[in-house]
Amino acid sequence: MQCLGAEHLDSAERIPTQRQWRPQIYRKCTDTAWLFLFFLFWTGLVFIMGYSVAAGATGRLLFGYDSFGNVCGKKNSPVEGAPLSGQDMTQKKHVFFMNSCNLEVKDVRLSSTVLCVSSCPEEQLDTLEEVQLFANTSGSFLCVYNLNSFNYTQIPNADLLCPRLPVPPSKSFPLFNRCIPQTPECYSLFASVLINDVDSLHRILSGIMSGRDTVLGLCILAFALSLAMMFTFRFITTLLVHIFIALIVLGLLFVCSVLWWLYYDYTNDLSIELDTERENMKCLLGFAIVSTVITAVLLILIYVLRKRIKLTVELLQVTNKAISSSPFLLFQPLWTFAILIFFWVLWVAVLLSLGTAGAAQVVEGGQVEYKPLSGIRYMWWYHLIGLIWTSEFILACQQMAVAGTVVTCYFNRNKSDPPDRPILSSLSILFCYHQGTVVKGSFLITVVRIPRAVLMYVYNTLKEKQDGALSRCMSQCCCCCFWCLDKCLRHLNQNAYTTTAINGTDFCTSAKDALKLLSKNSSHFTSVNCFGDFIIFLGKVLVVCFTVFGGLMAFNYHRVLQVWAVPLLLVAFFAYLVAHSFLSVFETVLDALFLCFAVDLETNDGSSEKPYFMDQEFLNFVKRINKLNTRAQRNKNSLTSEEGTELRPL
Repeated sequence: MQCLGAEHLDSAERIPTQRQWRPQIYRKCTDTAWLFLFFLFWTGLVFIMGYSVAAGATGRLLFGYDSFGNVCGKKNSPVEGAPLSGQDMTQKKHVFFMNSCNLEVKDVRLSSTVLCVSSCPEEQLDTLEEVQLFANTSGSFLCVYNLNSFNYTQIPNADLLCPRLPVPPSKSFPLFNRCIPQTPECYSLFASVLINDVDSLHRILSGIMSGRDTVLGLCILAFALSLAMMFTFRFITTLLVHIFIALIVLGLLFVCSVLWWLYYDYTNDLSIELDTERENMKCLLGFAIVSTVITAVLLILIYVLRKRIKLTVELLQVTNKAISSSPFLLFQPLWTFAILIFFWVLWVAVLLSLGTAGAAQVVEGGQVEYKPLSGIRYMWWYHLIGLIWTSEFILACQQMAVAGTVVTCYFNRNKSDPPDRPILSSLSILFCYHQGTVVKGSFLITVVRIPRAVLMYVYNTLKEKQDGALSRCMSQCCCCCFWCLDKCLRHLNQNAYTTTAINGTDFCTSAKDALKLLSKNSSHFTSVNCFGDFIIFLGKVLVVCFTVFGGLMAFNYHRVLQVWAVPLLLVAFFAYLVAHSFLSVFETVLDALFLCFAVDLETNDGSSEKPYFMDQEFLNFVKRINKLNTRAQRNKNSLTSEEGTELRPL
């Protein structure tokens, strides 16, 4: 009988129509196969890390190296077949180009011989005697290593082993310790070749390194603004929302005006000679156009939705009351941010090691070249997928933890006695039962983002070739479609995580149940919830506006020899990411509250036998929303009937 009863229960559980909402009653491990797949994927990432450490040489990229395989500022090992390799360059930390005024690139390689020197010549050297005197007084030898300074003026072919005369005055610039010529003619030629023709990675990193203090200051500013915005939403009022929207409008208009003014200033600057400055001008035009379009769209939305401000403030106050039951929820993004920073630093270190993994080959004249190893490109793509998937997994864990905390506090009958340590309880449930669900949801976002990255690369390639207008248009349309799909999937994932925290079901079942339930109860306060999300999005925009404005003012003073458009774009992305990390707590709590409310309506009717889980304040807010929706529907129906009466024949 017991076996028959168990079989009957099992068969009943297999019937999907009999499965009901059971908030925090049933719990099991979900999507374990996806967790195992993620473990196997990370095994491959660990292998790539080990391989990059064994085969890579990040020092060559960061510190520079000479034409004979020696890394400047380090003690080197000899390369077989290269007699001038394996030298101790501990005291020689600067990279010197023997023909800096006539640099050429042949087969992605500089034609000039490169040396490691202890100091750059700060004055022009017109003769070999002056080169010899500079070597004797400063200890910086500007000729090939096997030529003694005593023989600079004695050997007939010394001019072939020494720099081309005259040697221009140079100065060590924070561009990977390169000796940069200071005369205008050599400076322009040197910069145009070294920055524009060698390697795009070097160009981006050079812009970041040369403005690293500014970039760091802007990142700290974005962090401080995000914290201030988070506490602003924590104690929000109607007056504060109006001030906040006014700041948004002024900030958007001000940033657009500054961008257009800077572009006008660049176009009328007759001293622009370098391609980097022209590229900055093009990027400024792009920034100005994009910011103008975004400003126009946001201003229109603010004007259309202005009547929902009061209800939105009430909704945010209800959200703050839910957060007040677990105030440490606001500090959850700090841990997420710290873990993301650690992972990104590790990822960049591995990427740099992979980029320098190459086999040394001796060419003519005893010089050394590094050829990339086979399979590096495939490792790079695998490494990129690891970046996207792992980052999305970390962010999804935060969403799941916040949603689980809200669910624990919402489905608590005794509101005067909140549960103990709901955040730790939510984290323990996540790591014990639902890691596979988070892995599956983050993988779906990764699958959408990778084609977007590929299409953006194709679009930029076609744009550089100045042909294929139809192909560029189609790729851009596909990118927009993938962006929309990405946003829809993120919203679906959030609801699926909340449903998993409520019911303990797997990802697909949770997503399906959440979609059905939300479509059934969408008439309550969906519009107010959407406007609440819009206000939170405006908070992120405000953080980005002030950070970009600070970056524009700071980078504008360093126009020369600096591709600052890319660092500014990275700073803007970082500012939005930090603001999103902090303010997404409010978005997650809003969406989780809405879903918990829908589940509450589905399982209870407000009677003494089945009372609602929501508190009285939330219930009063829902009643006001329903009253407003009913009034709006009645006005719409009366307007329709009046129009029908006028059109009906007499």
